Amino acid sequence: MPKGSYSAEQIQVLQGLEPVRKRPGMYIGSTDSRGLHHLVHELVDNAIDEAMAGHCTEIIVSLEKDGSVAVEDNGRGIPVDIHKQTGRPAMEVVLTTLHAGGKFGGDDSGYKVSGGLHGVGSSVVNALSSHMRAEVFRDGKVYMQEYKQGKPVADMKVSGKTEKRGTRVSFKPDPVIFDATVFSMSTLMTRLRQQAYLTRGVAISVLDARSERPEEDKELPRLYRFYFEGGIAAYVEHLNESQECIGSPIWFEHEASEGYVEVALQYSQSFQEHVVSFANNIHTSEGGHHLTGFKAALTRTINAYARTQGALKEKEDNLTAEDVREGLTAVVSVRLKEPQFEGQTKSKLGNAEMKTAVETVVNEKLAQYLEEHPAEARGVVAKCLLASRARLAARAARDSVIRKGALEGMTLPGKLADCQSRDPSECELFIVEGDSAGGSAKQARRREFQAILPLRGKILNVEQSRLDKMLANNEIKALIVAMGMGVGEVKEVGKLRYHRIVIMTDADVDGAHIRTLLLTLFFRYFVELLDGGHLYIAQPPLYKIQKGKDVRYVFSDVEKEKMLKEYGVKGEIIEEGGENIEEEVQDTEKTVKIPHVSVQRYKGLGEMNADQLWDTTMDPEHRTMLRVTMEDAERANAAFTTLMGPEVAPRRKFIQTHAKTVKNLDI
Repeated sequence: MPKGSYSAEQIQVLQGLEPVRKRPGMYIGSTDSRGLHHLVHELVDNAIDEAMAGHCTEIIVSLEKDGSVAVEDNGRGIPVDIHKQTGRPAMEVVLTTLHAGGKFGGDDSGYKVSGGLHGVGSSVVNALSSHMRAEVFRDGKVYMQEYKQGKPVADMKVSGKTEKRGTRVSFKPDPVIFDATVFSMSTLMTRLRQQAYLTRGVAISVLDARSERPEEDKELPRLYRFYFEGGIAAYVEHLNESQECIGSPIWFEHEASEGYVEVALQYSQSFQEHVVSFANNIHTSEGGHHLTGFKAALTRTINAYARTQGALKEKEDNLTAEDVREGLTAVVSVRLKEPQFEGQTKSKLGNAEMKTAVETVVNEKLAQYLEEHPAEARGVVAKCLLASRARLAARAARDSVIRKGALEGMTLPGKLADCQSRDPSECELFIVEGDSAGGSAKQARRREFQAILPLRGKILNVEQSRLDKMLANNEIKALIVAMGMGVGEVKEVGKLRYHRIVIMTDADVDGAHIRTLLLTLFFRYFVELLDGGHLYIAQPPLYKIQKGKDVRYVFSDVEKEKMLKEYGVKGEIIEEGGENIEEEVQDTEKTVKIPHVSVQRYKGLGEMNADQLWDTTMDPEHRTMLRVTMEDAERANAAFTTLMGPEVAPRRKFIQTHAKTVKNLDI
């Protein structure tokens, strides 16, 4: 056959669960930590479906000693009778066939609403596991079957007697598929707590039975049980626990023909908006029609109430959507029979009818609440009016930033050493600390695709500042102009001039503080950069270790000790030429001369010459960089509020709790 020909021989037909193993990213998003934990979420979602159908009150997730995870519920149990189309037990069909399950059976399926509508959850987990064991407790008997990489090891077995009811599925992720197979209890807890808030009357437990626990889990208790009678109203309280709030959470629900709508909201005195949405308990991180309906109704209802109270006089004085969402924390949860999710990861709800359903409910119920609670209503309107005045001030400040940039030519600040390329996908912007580091970085960079922006001092803590005050800060203003995507109402990610934005600060306390301030800025005002994978943190080395002509760079004290052991040097006091080396370390904190080995500690980027900075930190062929991702928006929001917000008590508690876990504190 001629080279490059395209015929039937090139067409592959993948059988059973082979497509999942061939392209796992299509089904679980990725094969990193996020995809690994997605496997657990798929099984928990199935148990939650049983709970929403009214058949389950208890769900237990266990991290087992052998590295496997088990999910057990006390629902009806997967059917085990023979499936007519295949002649195999229904449990085997569900766990080994894509798009097979009780959620496709119409009105008689037993599932009024379901999060796992794609019907691939259990079978995908099976396909991506080196081993899976499923047990079903039904009709007083135990039904069991085991699988390897998605294929049954033997026929289903029936044994013993039991009074239990439900399903238990344990699986061990396949190391051939996943980059790492160690589960994080703290990551699972966040999701399970969320599910318990969304499903009133259901208890969800997580048990860690592992003998070896990852570092992030070692301080956590081994058993957590989540049960919330208050539902999503309690969830809003949890999200706002470190904020000064206006009244209690506002909660309402309604069963409409399109589906069930439940909303809880509360205003705080913060400047940030935190609205999360769910469809059939699936977190719709990209929103959808239900969220659009909520936002439209919120704006309309508060404007109507403010006008009836005389707070708004002229028509053009209307509060904008941005005004009414400043300081708002809300949870929007809908349940519908046939949800249309965009993509298998279900991040956006596509059912247009839910916009009308949510809008109608919020219009009616929120208007009723405002009429019945005049004191809280006045507080909400006053908060929104203040946000409106600040928005107008911020717009004037933002416009001045844009005008000033235009007058200075190409909208770029003078301190920016720009790159030559105009292709954003090639370009990198290094945000560096101080003029000294900026000088080294400008000499080290490859001007074809690397730009340098030095910042003078510490930028403003934007967690406690509105946009107008933020834009008065010269360093932030320079960064916004350099990025080119605008800010606030006129922000356009498509105009971003650099697809890699790299925070490069010194490896000391001040550097860490500057990095935290920058991360706060990006999280609060440019979260699209985190979602798009554009934000990075450079990893400059801590030490240069040289023995003769052999030069190594290491990034931690642990690596340094390991390297010195390789060179045959012990970490004891060594004297050379009558000079005590330990004293020299205390005096200079710079260079230590050990027989035949030189150890240099870099206290700042400015101490590295241009070649060293390029070789270790900026050269794409050899550097190490951390990509900043939105692994968990809720935890990130809580962390920024605690660490950067106005309340001192939560910050003190956080520091006291985690002080013992801090290593290599450089003060």
